[in-house]
Amino acid sequence: MTAAIKDAAHVVDVASVMGLLPARPRLLALGEPTHGEDVLLELRNELFRQLVEREGYRTIAIESDCMMGLVVDDYVTSGTGTLDEAMERGFSHGFGASAANRELVRWMRAYNNGRPASERLRFAGFDGPLEITAAASPRQALTALHAYLTARVDADLLPCTAETLDRLLGADDRWANPAAMMDPSESVGQTPEAEQLRLLADDLVALLDTQTPHLIAASSRDGWDRARLYGRTAIGLLRYHFWMADTSPSRMAGLLGARASMMAANLLAIAERGPALVHANNGHLQRDKSSMRMGDLPLEWWSAGAIVSAQLGEEYAFMATALGTIRHRGVETPPPDTIEGLLYALPEDRYVVDARQLSEILRDVTPPPRESPWYGYSPLDPAHLASSDAIVFVKDVPEGQMWWPVA
Repeated sequence: MTAAIKDAAHVVDVASVMGLLPARPRLLALGEPTHGEDVLLELRNELFRQLVEREGYRTIAIESDCMMGLVVDDYVTSGTGTLDEAMERGFSHGFGASAANRELVRWMRAYNNGRPASERLRFAGFDGPLEITAAASPRQALTALHAYLTARVDADLLPCTAETLDRLLGADDRWANPAAMMDPSESVGQTPEAEQLRLLADDLVALLDTQTPHLIAASSRDGWDRARLYGRTAIGLLRYHFWMADTSPSRMAGLLGARASMMAANLLAIAERGPALVHANNGHLQRDKSSMRMGDLPLEWWSAGAIVSAQLGEEYAFMATALGTIRHRGVETPPPDTIEGLLYALPEDRYVVDARQLSEILRDVTPPPRESPWYGYSPLDPAHLASSDAIVFVKDVPEGQMWWPVA
């Protein structure tokens, strides 16, 4: 079996990856099983460079706040601000502290310097403005959309004034109250003001759509695209806050689904610009239905990758990353009968493996799922193997700077 598995394993480069796919995907998704390990981001960076230089890819999208990502995009495309400012203000989830993310942004800016706009690299966050403990106020997205329309359409077409939005939004800390994550009664997501804001957000997005020819001519395609991002984010945040105020057993599944929907909508918009590399946790990008338990409550939802794959077909490809060890976090050598253990027995440090070929090799074997002693690492689910296009395997993750919260 080891020899057959070795035949399915290839050097990790873009030529090997593209050789495993039926066609060049519009979205090439690279998952990771844990956050905070720069060796995985360095591998991602190298693949992105090769995709840029050999395959004409021009965008990278990562699991970070889509609104904050605009700061990084402005820096890499036009040099707005400084590298330090882009790292501090352009990433959520603590990702701006990563040396590998900093190197990615630095390289993208250097690549773009002196190039025409049509050849420049673009950066995008595709997550919503969400953290584990709270969700942002919809103020930034709603007011930015309103301001864009106010400057370009007749005032009598607008459904409200800026003052009305400000009054309905109230103080931002009401929306970002961390107590609301565990206590629906602390959420403002189903107040009369929030309900009115959802209607107004819908009307603003409808106006953006109906005025598309005029708005693109009056601003630019990029300006209109950014306004669409404001609209998606405003509607998504208001929906997320609605579920935060929900008291039914469906509350957590609703929140997870709302986040996945926001991610998917952003990825589909990114795909419209041309081919992009997408990087996030494996669970956000997989094609299979996601599941988890919260106490005695089983939860299921479709991930962003599953939603996007259903719409794009072969224009979406998914590579899951698997790891052998993360010894500094208590993840030791994998049991030899697990998928990770079988790959760990191969001699080289990293591979890209044909997932469907590996699934066929293991057709008469049922590898047990690997158990992780650390909550921050998610092993491969053997049941998901055949629905992946490839597995990127990294044998050992060395200890480095701890930039992602582990507590």
